[in-house]
Order: sequence, then structure tokens, then C-alpha cells
Amino acid sequence: MSAVTNVVLVHGGFVDGSGWQPVYDLLTQDGYRVSVVQNPTLSLHGDAEATRLILDQQDGPTVLVGHSYGGAVISEAGTHPNVAALVYIAAFAPDKGESVNTLIADPPPGAPVPPILPPVNGYLFLDRDKFHASFAGDLPAAQAAFLADAQVPWGVDALAGAVSEPAWRAKPSWYLVATDDRMIPPPAQRAMSARAGSTVVEAAGSHAIYVSQPAAVADLIKQAAVNR
Repeated sequence: MSAVTNVVLVHGGFVDGSGWQPVYDLLTQDGYRVSVVQNPTLSLHGDAEATRLILDQQDGPTVLVGHSYGGAVISEAGTHPNVAALVYIAAFAPDKGESVNTLIADPPPGAPVPPILPPVNGYLFLDRDKFHASFAGDLPAAQAAFLADAQVPWGVDALAGAVSEPAWRAKPSWYLVATDDRMIPPPAQRAMSARAGSTVVEAAGSHAIYVSQPAAVADLIKQAAVNR
């Protein structure tokens, strides 16, 4: 089986696709054809459709990668025929009928609570002053401040969107657990990846591990491309 050379990257909530650039650079240097989905983050259905549009443009088998909420998106959109493998980066991996809301409803005892502000007109933001510690603790303060100030409004409908047929039930998956994550507790990441039957690696990093540890992320994507 030949290695896959197409990769599609899907961002999570509160951020946009530009955070993938360190991973993008490493993969393209190694000859991969990489596309980045810009989720509208208004609804899971809409984000899955946006992802399918990019998958339609691929010229062959593709590794589909999701960070955080992007894991719900790839679980929904990954049934696309071009998807050969799924890669979850500190991500939600919902089962049929589950949403981000249901997955965060019962956090492990003692788990940090993400500083999500009350919704305003149907959209969520993270508390700017707590963004660095909660989302990007291993990034320089200035870089975390930029991410905090560049937040994408996250629609409450996106959190409530339930997955219809999770792609990980039919396709091989890989999962990177961020062991210092303060947004999605590492025990929850381990439980979701085990349920999905993913090939799991762990790395010390914050929820923004795709920015702070791009080599670890790119290496796992390349594993999926070769071994799918």
C-alpha cells in the first residue's frame, strides 16, 4: 500500500486555521500536499460541509486531521471517500449521537475548568486573561496573547451538534494526547482514543500542542500516512 501524500488540517474552537502553519511547513517540506479548512464554527453540520468541500478537491487518499473541536468535525466529515485515515490532536472524538456538549458534561474529578465566558448572542469566547494558562501554557506570553486577541467566536450550535456516523468506526485513527492539556483533560483524551481504537502517542504540551510541538504532530500525521 503506497503512502498517502494528501493531508487536510481542521482547526478547533476559538482559533482559526493559521495556527496550523508550523505543522503545514514541516509536512510540505517533506513533500506532502497540505490543505487547511477554515471552519465557520457556527454549526457542526456547516463545519463538516466546509471540510467536505476541501476533501472534494483532493486528488486521492487523504489523511484528515482535527484539533480539539476539529475532532468532532473530522468524525462527522471523515466518512468522505477520499479519507484514508484520521488523526486526532488533543481532540474530541464523539461517538454516534454525541456532541462536544455531551463529552464535557461530566468532567473527571479535579479537572481544570476551561474559562469559557457565558454565551453572548449565541457565541462563546475564552476569558482573555486566562487564555494563556488554559489554552496555550507552553507558548510565549506574546504568542498566547495574539491567539487570545484573535479568537474566533464559537457558536453554541457547534458544541451541540451531534455526530451522525463517526468515521473512526470505519477508518483507522491515530491520536496525540497532550499531557499538560487544561482544556480537554488528558484522562478524557485517553478514554476517547481507546474507545476509537486509535494508535496513541503522548507528548508533553498544552492544548495548543499543534503550535508548540509541531514536530510531534507532523510525525504522527506521517505515521498515519504510511501505515493507514
